[in-house]
Amino acid sequence: MDIIFFAVAANAEGDEIEVLESTDVLPVAPEDQWKSLFDKYDPESSGFISTERFRDLLAAHGSELDPHKVEVLLALADSNADGKICYQDFVNLMSNKRSNSFRRAILQGGRQLKEAGALRDEVGLGLSQRLVRHVAYETLPREVDRKWYFDSYTCCPPPWLILAITVAEAAVFIYYGLLLDRWVLQVSSPSFLRSPLPYHPQLRAQAWRYISYAFMHAGIDHLGLNMAMQLLVGVPLEMVHGALRIGLIYVCGVLAGSLAVSITDMTAPVVGSSGGVYALVSAHLANVVMNWSGMKCQFKLFRMAMALVCMSVEFGRAVWLRFYPQAFPPCPNPSFVAHLGGVMVGLTLGVVVLQNYEQRLQEQSLFWIFFSVYFLFVLCAVFWNIFAYSLLDVRLPPTP
Repeated sequence: MDIIFFAVAANAEGDEIEVLESTDVLPVAPEDQWKSLFDKYDPESSGFISTERFRDLLAAHGSELDPHKVEVLLALADSNADGKICYQDFVNLMSNKRSNSFRRAILQGGRQLKEAGALRDEVGLGLSQRLVRHVAYETLPREVDRKWYFDSYTCCPPPWLILAITVAEAAVFIYYGLLLDRWVLQVSSPSFLRSPLPYHPQLRAQAWRYISYAFMHAGIDHLGLNMAMQLLVGVPLEMVHGALRIGLIYVCGVLAGSLAVSITDMTAPVVGSSGGVYALVSAHLANVVMNWSGMKCQFKLFRMAMALVCMSVEFGRAVWLRFYPQAFPPCPNPSFVAHLGGVMVGLTLGVVVLQNYEQRLQEQSLFWIFFSVYFLFVLCAVFWNIFAYSLLDVRLPPTP
């Protein structure tokens, strides 16, 4: 995208003394380059532009900017009662940074958009643009958020994380399917839990198993349901919120699942990515419910019901398998408690991560509160695994 840079120099009283304008079309530059360009036109180093002149310049040169971005810039101008625009706010908005200035403009822009046309009404869009618009309406509750996302999404990087995890899970399942010559209820094979991936209480000192168990699945039904929910929910969320945020929810759900099993179902092993999947799905469904009037996805009530049915079926399968006659006594079948651990992560940490699209995570006090609670849970679970098994004299099944 190309933009026109402009600046207004001001004295200490805020009076405009000179308006300088660069008519050269320049490519989008990093923040330091924007600052150096701005300094050329701000001899007083005031760092501010009057909102009146700012609006005039937007009116004159708004055609050079993306129209959805102009709406948010105008909203930022309206939200400043002191009559000035801070250059850092302008930089944050132009570079798509999730900042407090972005949040302020979004809140103000929500009122302006009542008179503006909706993104859904735009015509002449290509297939990829219609897909991005569909994802925006699936995941974001505010129209100005949807417009900003539609305008700034570049598919670089693509939603690689969820796709990579799904491919890895499928590859592991196929490998063990061929190795064990079994595709349904692989967990019933004596060699299944001998893999270096599943969590087993006798091997809980091998810390990687608290995460790696997510790549093993009890059978093709287990894998199929998890993959379906993971792709249908995870990929759109990653397109909007990025791999870092979605990866944080997913990994926290997986870790919470295995730790929850080690505390509440101490003799059972764990397999499957349900902890991470349930964390993502629970966070998304909770976000939809909390922003019900703003979410404009089609058939949302029916689709929520279907998502809950799929989760219930998969959870019911896990409960049934846990109490199914043991494949190789005395080792019990895999636990279902990991699902509940994932749901708890999704309803707490996950909701906070997904709720504020426009703001950095480190700027959200609720994020730090829930992350601190999660960290304390992990810390307590670690000490539980170190001391509780011997103190309670738990009789563990033999190593497979």
